[in-house]
Amino acid sequence: MIKTIKGEREKVMTIAELQKQILRLKAEKDFYILAHSYVAREICEIADSVGDSYKLSCDAQKAKNANILLCGVRFMAETAKILSPEKHVYLSCAEAGCPMAEQMDKDMIEAIKETDPTLAVVAYVNTTAELKTVADVCVTSSSAVQIVRNMEEDNILFIPDCNLGAYVKEQVPEKKIELLQGGCPVHAAISKKDVLAVKAKHPSALFAVHPECRAEVVALADYVGSTSGIMQFAKKSDAKEFIIGTEISIAETLQYECPDKKFYPLSKRLICPNMKATTLADVYHVLNGEGGEEILLDDETIAKAKRCLDRMIALGG
Repeated sequence: MIKTIKGEREKVMTIAELQKQILRLKAEKDFYILAHSYVAREICEIADSVGDSYKLSCDAQKAKNANILLCGVRFMAETAKILSPEKHVYLSCAEAGCPMAEQMDKDMIEAIKETDPTLAVVAYVNTTAELKTVADVCVTSSSAVQIVRNMEEDNILFIPDCNLGAYVKEQVPEKKIELLQGGCPVHAAISKKDVLAVKAKHPSALFAVHPECRAEVVALADYVGSTSGIMQFAKKSDAKEFIIGTEISIAETLQYECPDKKFYPLSKRLICPNMKATTLADVYHVLNGEGGEEILLDDETIAKAKRCLDRMIALGG
């Protein structure tokens, strides 16, 4: 609940009442709300679009509204701004960042490229706008293998996630792929031991995992794919039990959408604190003009960063 009126007689709104106010405000102020699948359920319920980072960016492009509100982390809002520069894009929680996106910077990658000009930089979409300006192509976890395979270049530097990069390297052995030490600390913390322990408790369950996890974890999976891919796999499968190897909220979401099936999170440690930073109150405050942050990028950054996203689409993104 949230207190909205200060004074002797404060009014306290329930979640349902706050959602009703948000729906009213977004219509009045011409906002389109994007929510990543990892954020709180009550936020997803009032969003116009829910999905993974790239789906949200594409939906932002298609939206007719002048204002976009991103409920997720900073790089997602930046990507939405790059693809929709004419719109006002807001991040609902200004403190919501991404450790993986912030692990490397432009100077670091440019220095590496200077040592070997033949390197083509493949940047995971989970990167800052600045880092995208020095990338040759961008990829998502679902499109990375296809795009790398379709590239003309054979000498590749994959950034920043070494686990996703290692998965791509295994799937596309004909390319020379170099990796740097980086990645999602939440996914990378999960071990083979964790998987075997959950499998022992639920021997009939299929195991679906995100490729940001370690190779030893991915090797045990029945399905490897993006957040959206994992959800589609679970929904379409005839199986009745699943172990979900990505952020813990996905198991919860799937349980709502498939009540006849059972979903077990791989680990209770699979929680992204940055994704959980955004609250329903944050959304309300942004719509009231009292919080959040508008994403502002200069024209040069937008133009340079957009090139790798455009090439991603051309190669199969």
